[in-house]
Amino acid sequence: MLYHTLGTTAYKPYQYNYQQNTTDREKAAFVVLARNTDLNGLRSSMQMMEDRFNHKFNYPWVFLNDQPFDQKFKDFTSGLASGKTYYGELTSDMWGYPEWIDQEKARLSREKMEQEEVIYGGVESYRHMCRFQSGFFFRHPLMDQFDYYWRVEPDVQFSCDIDYDPFKVMREKELKYGFAISLKEYENTIPTLWKTTKDFMAKYPQHIVPTNDSESLMEWITDDGGETYNLCHFWSNFELGSLEWLRSQPYIDYFNHLDQAGGFFYERWGDAPVHSIAAAMMLKKSEVHFFYDMGYFHNPFKQCPDKPSWLPIEKCSCDPEESMHQHWYSCTPQYLKLVDKKATDFLITQRQ
Repeated sequence: MLYHTLGTTAYKPYQYNYQQNTTDREKAAFVVLARNTDLNGLRSSMQMMEDRFNHKFNYPWVFLNDQPFDQKFKDFTSGLASGKTYYGELTSDMWGYPEWIDQEKARLSREKMEQEEVIYGGVESYRHMCRFQSGFFFRHPLMDQFDYYWRVEPDVQFSCDIDYDPFKVMREKELKYGFAISLKEYENTIPTLWKTTKDFMAKYPQHIVPTNDSESLMEWITDDGGETYNLCHFWSNFELGSLEWLRSQPYIDYFNHLDQAGGFFYERWGDAPVHSIAAAMMLKKSEVHFFYDMGYFHNPFKQCPDKPSWLPIEKCSCDPEESMHQHWYSCTPQYLKLVDKKATDFLITQRQ
């Protein structure tokens, strides 16, 4: 079998088998954190996902909420879904304050950040959301039956036809994480996240891919050998991932370490840098995939493939000139440089 070499690491070539039975699904689901008031925006996202992809594969949808879903929400989402639908409510340990958090300190922190005009700085529920997405969505009982997840949010767009099964790609390529957009985090939301992470790395060196390993992704998130965080992260409103990885002891240890530090509440740590730093520490280059050929929009950024030339013309409704992956604020060029690939090397879809 032929291989191509990246540094000292060999990668198997990959060819998606379009002849396989689309009814032979993976143990995977879309996962949505939403409230009843998000219904209209969510239905827009769902309809696009169903039209672009899921009407061919019929994967289930898991909807999670810190409040009970009303019947209208259930009717109007199950009506659009081609697969089964599941509705779950969060427990207080998933969406609430841990006993070690000083809630008055947290309140004063929110007030200060709001005065300083930090994005979502004064929003209490945003803290609970980031903590939940960082450490609990994959542990909800409804997710126990699945091996992979695809996160979907209200008011997003999927602008390219997806004619292959990315969950099958994840399994066949032994991938742990997939992204569409990467960018820089707001530094004033995470003042002590990197220091807390360095403390974790010192405490749990066994969980980290050695930085001298050719498969290490650490250089994507630090430009000075780990002294500081360069703020690069995968935008987690779009992510496909391995639930096995998130349930693993290394990831759980990392989340627990962060949770005990209190930064989800005393600062405004987001799930995107948490997931991304964890991936860069614990995963290999060959376990992370750039879903370049999937058009995606979450206000204000979009991902739109530009090559081969037939792809945006025949399969997408987005304008590749507006794509985030070539923007100065994107971290995808640094990612591609590190893994020594072009964006089109991640192309899976084929011209029919």
